[in-house]
Amino acid sequence: MIADAEMVPITGPVRTAEKQNSGKAEERKSRNGKTGQGARMDAPLREYIAWYEAGAVRILDRRIYPVEVVKVECQTHREVAEAIRDMVTQSAGPYMAASMGMALAAWECRGRSEAEQLKYLEDAAYTISHARPTTTWRMTKITESCIEAAKKEFSRGSDDVSEAIKEFSIEQNNERYAGMALAGKYLAELFPDHGAVMTQCFAETIVGMMLREAKLRGKDIKLFCPETRPFFQGSRLTATVCHDMGFDTTVITDNMPASVMKNEGIDLFTSAADVICVDGHVVNKVGTYQIAIAAKYHGIPYYVSGTPDHGHQTIDSVKIEFRDPKEVLQAMGTATANQEVKGYYPAFDITPPELVTGVVTDQGVFAADRLSEYGAKPDGFLV
Repeated sequence: MIADAEMVPITGPVRTAEKQNSGKAEERKSRNGKTGQGARMDAPLREYIAWYEAGAVRILDRRIYPVEVVKVECQTHREVAEAIRDMVTQSAGPYMAASMGMALAAWECRGRSEAEQLKYLEDAAYTISHARPTTTWRMTKITESCIEAAKKEFSRGSDDVSEAIKEFSIEQNNERYAGMALAGKYLAELFPDHGAVMTQCFAETIVGMMLREAKLRGKDIKLFCPETRPFFQGSRLTATVCHDMGFDTTVITDNMPASVMKNEGIDLFTSAADVICVDGHVVNKVGTYQIAIAAKYHGIPYYVSGTPDHGHQTIDSVKIEFRDPKEVLQAMGTATANQEVKGYYPAFDITPPELVTGVVTDQGVFAADRLSEYGAKPDGFLV
């Protein structure tokens, strides 16, 4: 974990500047390879994305990482929802933040009657899960499962279920990592022994797992990471993980993928997804669609990692989030355009199944038009 250094006041949730290489409280090592209380499978990847502790949730501010390592401190579950909406946490980060936010909500209503607390948690679950519209189904599954964990703790006579939800969220996170570790093995098998792979705004879970497996297999690959403006997740997040995992990593701008595919010998294009519909449509960071088109033209396979969202049987049920257009008129807080011109910012785009070579899951690789054969429980998913 990263230890506190100083408090930096801002509007809304508090930002806390922090140093690296400390914090035994957040990382409790497991024994005999099994997860214990507080143990986290993401620890080897240094991904402390969100953490609840005694009335607050601290979330790594990915809007400025890795230039600065700062955490936003949320004092209420509404501030957690605000942090998710404001892109403080990105990629798979909102899922951990959501469950830790539910622990914070439980802390807020502790000591009330069981009925009052459950009503409070249900309201909090709605607030958190609807912070961003495109991923509402996944977020709802997470927050609802936290309520079920609370009910089990209530049955034991407790009037404060915050720690029980926290421990449940850790186990939930561990399950995601275990599933993505399997997916990472299947994905690494598809990599050439020597070659180049292009990514797109990749979730740290799968990119870390696939690269760990690639290293174990002795794969000598180069990574090319588009920036993914306007928040630069590719250059700041994906590229940082790739570099930290020990791989040759190159950042390219968002208008370079086709040229790089042609000139640099890209062997494979891969991404995670925010939604994978059962009908094979993939919803991911805007820009994925155009890279998939370029990959198809150049004969490069595109593999997406995750599992089908059973709450979205078809693409028709997915609502694409449109963010403040002014966000595309700046970069990292610096204006990059005439502020009187218009901006346009869909956060995600839709890649049709005919552009997807395969969907890599914890159960193997599925053709995009055969995702109904995936055998997970109806509410299961990986991120």
